[in-house]
Amino acid sequence: MAVRFLVAFLFEMKFYLLFSFLFGYSFTLQMQSAEKAGAAFLPRILRRQAGLWTIGLAHAVLLFHGDILTTYAVLGALLLAVRQTPEAKVLRLAKGLIVATALLWASLGLTQILAPSTIDFSTSLGDAVKVTAAYRETPATVIAQHMRDLGEIWIVTGAMQAPCAFAIFLAGMAAGKRRMLADFKAYAPLYRRMLWIGLLVGLPASALYAYGAVFLVGSGWDVLGLALGILLGPFLTAAYLAGVMMLFQHEAARPLAAALAPAGRMALSNYLLQSLICAVLFHAYGFRLMGQWPPLAGLLAALGIFMLQLAFSRWWMARFAYGPLEWGLRAITIAAWPKWRKPKTG
Repeated sequence: MAVRFLVAFLFEMKFYLLFSFLFGYSFTLQMQSAEKAGAAFLPRILRRQAGLWTIGLAHAVLLFHGDILTTYAVLGALLLAVRQTPEAKVLRLAKGLIVATALLWASLGLTQILAPSTIDFSTSLGDAVKVTAAYRETPATVIAQHMRDLGEIWIVTGAMQAPCAFAIFLAGMAAGKRRMLADFKAYAPLYRRMLWIGLLVGLPASALYAYGAVFLVGSGWDVLGLALGILLGPFLTAAYLAGVMMLFQHEAARPLAAALAPAGRMALSNYLLQSLICAVLFHAYGFRLMGQWPPLAGLLAALGIFMLQLAFSRWWMARFAYGPLEWGLRAITIAAWPKWRKPKTG
């Protein structure tokens, strides 16, 4: 329970928002790249989103049904409709999406509390056993289970993840137009406010969300906690962003930044590599360990995988200009073959 609470408290409902912010920010970099290359932006970005959607679909069917890339691909295309919209309107739309989504889930939670439904936990347990068996039986049953899961997960995606992600896309796009990540000195006071306000507001809200998600499942209060997490989770995400930006301004943190940078430059490849490693460990593709490890072992395994990826990313980026999937996605985006290996020096 302690590990489950820790993960919900520090990571759930925050880090996909951080990635969404960076995705929105990178949208402006794509605009700048097209302009610099003298290429039409619209065809490039549509090819990029189509490539991202295709990669995400393969990921969802073969490795992990909770894929985020397909959602990002569709929502990223929607950014085209608002890319010329004034910043004030964009940010109002972002706030409206967050508030509306939180109110939707709050209403569902209140309904559950006032008119509780009867949940047959024995049936739920039986379903969980069947799902675990499917993931551990054969590669074919793994894929079939992914397809069943994809048929159900779209409800949560459409009612929570998609509107929240798009809202943070908009915030990231606004920040990208201001070059907020590239010009720390100009925004240092803002970063300080983001850190302290984000921690003061976000940490208590995240604790309430985590408590509901771990200890109040099925009561309706867990859904109210989710609504609170949707509404105030972005504050803690902002604090994480500000804290990292402030940390990396210090000379003592430069080695850490240097160690993390190669993994960041091939984030897409690492995202799918994590799924591949876990699929081999836990599913019928390999060792069939699903359901056999306690949460602490899973957390330690995740840390171990990440450390291996740091070493692999450093080795790869010392030799190649892009990560493997980054190279493929760029080829689709620019409709040409980008350079593969780094030029030799010395």
